[in-house]
Amino acid sequence: MTVAYIDGHKHEFGVEPICTTLQVAPSTYYAAKARVPSAMALRDAVLGPLILALWVANYRVYGVRKMWKALHRAGEVVGRDQVARLMRNWASRGSARATRSAPPAPTVRPTGTRIWSTASSSPSGPTRCGSRI
Repeated sequence: MTVAYIDGHKHEFGVEPICTTLQVAPSTYYAAKARVPSAMALRDAVLGPLILALWVANYRVYGVRKMWKALHRAGEVVGRDQVARLMRNWASRGSARATRSAPPAPTVRPTGTRIWSTASSSPSGPTRCGSRI
């Protein structure tokens, strides 16, 4: 992420001033640029578009578990957690089941109505039956 930011702005400001501002050593930036991609990154580059294509082919409703099974049917041996991570990275999410609707909102009392909460307080006027408490 930092490497991508530096790459995007190095023509404008230069590498070393950006690294100084981000508190990153310039050697760290150059080492990250020279590093070869990991096996995981290479595998993700292959599986990501495949997962996305299968997800679209299945009407964008498959979640992780069904996508994992669809990949196995397609001949790709991949772990379920890896499928979950790639679906999260590619922002592909299965459809949720229908849930019950929320209960209705509570009714709001008019501003002049008082609710007595303590026994020590008493109403200012007579009660419904005419007596004072």
